[in-house]
Amino acid sequence: MNNLYAIILCGGSGTRLWPVSRTSRPKQLLKFNSEQSLLQETLLRIAKKINNKNIYLVANESYKFIIQDQLHEIDMLDQICLLLEPEGKDTLPAIAYASKMIDQINSNAIISVFPSDHKISNGNEFLNVWESSIQSANNNYLTLIGIIPTSAAVGYGYIEPSSETIYKSSGYEVRKVEKFIEKPDKTLAFQLVDRGFLWNAGMFVFKSSVFFGMLEKYQKVLYNKLFSIDQALNFEIIYKNLTPISMDKGIVELANKVAVVPGNFGWSDLGSWDSVFHELKKDSSNNASVGVSTTINSQENIIWNESGLLALSGVEGMVVVNTVDATLVCRRDNSEGVKELVSLLKDNQPEQIDTHIKVIRPWGSYTVLEHGVGFKIKRIEVNPHHKLSLQSHNKRSEHWVVVEGIAQVTSGDKTFTVQKNESTFIPINTRHRLENLSDDLLIIIEVQSGDYLEEDDIVRFNDDYGRAK
Repeated sequence: MNNLYAIILCGGSGTRLWPVSRTSRPKQLLKFNSEQSLLQETLLRIAKKINNKNIYLVANESYKFIIQDQLHEIDMLDQICLLLEPEGKDTLPAIAYASKMIDQINSNAIISVFPSDHKISNGNEFLNVWESSIQSANNNYLTLIGIIPTSAAVGYGYIEPSSETIYKSSGYEVRKVEKFIEKPDKTLAFQLVDRGFLWNAGMFVFKSSVFFGMLEKYQKVLYNKLFSIDQALNFEIIYKNLTPISMDKGIVELANKVAVVPGNFGWSDLGSWDSVFHELKKDSSNNASVGVSTTINSQENIIWNESGLLALSGVEGMVVVNTVDATLVCRRDNSEGVKELVSLLKDNQPEQIDTHIKVIRPWGSYTVLEHGVGFKIKRIEVNPHHKLSLQSHNKRSEHWVVVEGIAQVTSGDKTFTVQKNESTFIPINTRHRLENLSDDLLIIIEVQSGDYLEEDDIVRFNDDYGRAK
């Protein structure tokens, strides 16, 4: 039996790369200078060593449908195991939950854990370092993959490797971990880099038996609750009552037999707009840009534009990010402060923090084009052979105009088709459904009218995706 397994962690709140990344669309689901999202890149990279059936993806249940769409795009939808958390509880409960599922299948498993939102430019070197980590784990070490620093970064935790090499595996040194230091200030960071410390990238490799031995020893309450879970009966109740704790704090920093393999494979966690700047292609003035923009006498900027034209004049070292509903301007050397800014905005602008103007749904997406007193205008896209729920609204009516494709519409006790350039009207309190039976995308413009136009004014009677609200 193949003993190699992988756990991919797909959590995150999407705050550091706001306004492009949001709570409902965190960075691992976005594409950065690539045809694939960070999640897709991670899965394709891991699949070079591990059988798809042995890959376990742990994500919040709110991301279920967008993740399924991304898995479908890379032909992995029916191959990997998608585990859904009812509520985020940090990394250790997620890793423990997935490890338990793997252990039930193969108690001899060697499990590798990777974040889903990191960028790696040298995939072959990564695979080589990973192989050495697997060999270390096979010798009963809880093994980390540490990153050889390229700067005195203050946004990462640091690992001190011992001066002595435990052994060499495939030409890579495996060293015992001496200690960990959490996000230092700039002065200390320079000292740590000079002393040979490594960045902690949150990558772990271990035997299943070694992990559960450590979990029982250091986190007895979590261990007992985990093994009291019955998927069919009490999973959601028990999981929601777990205490959030990271893998680092809960296990790694407490254990004795911990090793690290240093790696240098073009790693970035894309944890700030400044780190995104370093990953993107630059123009002759060393500006990194995405979208339509024009610059004059401006250099060393990252320019990200999703709406209209963005023009810069006489600007240096800035982050300028423009989306349809929000704009961010800050200095690149202060882009770590975006997380704090988002915390302030949560109190008075929660919608702009949590959701993007384009909202992904299991059947497709909708984009709010305009919103005023008593009306809202949406662009609705329904994927081929998908349909919305059979539903009604207590406080609004809807006008639908088909601009692309053919819509099958249920309105009351009638079902009919609406062609391109045709329209229909859905009165208040009328059961209705929009469906795309074709192989092509269906696009409609929806005009809502009423005193209340929020998304919770939906009464569902039938839904293909199991949604009750």
